[in-house]
Amino acid sequence: MPASPETSLVLASSSPYRRELLGRLRLDFKTHSPDIDESPLPAEAAPALALRLATAKAAAVASHYPESLIIGSDQVALSGSQLINKPGNHVAALAQLRAMSGRTITFYTALCLLNAKTGHRQTAVVPVTVTMRALGDAEIERYLAAETPYDCAGSARIEAFGITLVEKISGDDPNALIGLPLIELCRMLRHEGLALP
Repeated sequence: MPASPETSLVLASSSPYRRELLGRLRLDFKTHSPDIDESPLPAEAAPALALRLATAKAAAVASHYPESLIIGSDQVALSGSQLINKPGNHVAALAQLRAMSGRTITFYTALCLLNAKTGHRQTAVVPVTVTMRALGDAEIERYLAAETPYDCAGSARIEAFGITLVEKISGDDPNALIGLPLIELCRMLRHEGLALP
C-alpha cells in the first residue's frame, strides 16, 4: 500500500553524518534526537547491542511523531572481542588508533524503520569490516591533527581523511560504515510504500 501524502519521515538521531546520508535520498525528513541509555548489557554481543539501541532510538522518538515513519540507527565497532567507542579526546583517539594498527575491525550498523502509526517495525544489522594499515605514531598524530575525529567510533573518519589509514574495506553497503545503511533503508522504505527513486 502506498504511503499517504501526509506521512512524514523522522530520523531519530542528532548525527550530522546520518543526516547527510539520509539527505542523499532526496526525501523530506525531520530530525529528533532520542534520549536513551546507550550502555551495553552484560555479555551483550555487538550486533545485538547495535540493534537494541537502533530500535530503542526509533521507539523513543515515535511518541513525538505518531503518524510518521521513524528511522533509528546505531553503530558498534568490534576489534577482536573489544568494543570500540567514540574516543572523545586526543589521548583516547591516539590509544585507539595504536591498538587498531594492522588489525581488522568489524563495524555493525543496525537499522530500525518503525511505522509509528501501525507499529510495524523492520530491522537489519549490516556489518562492514575495515583492515587498518600498520600505523606509526607520526602518521597517527598527523591524521589526528588534520581530522580531530573524536566523535567517531574507532577514531577513523573513513568518509574523509581517515581513508588514508585503511588497507581494505569489505561489506555490502559502504554507507553503513559512515552510519546509515542506505541500501537496506531504501528496501524498507519501499516496503512502506515510498517511491524510490
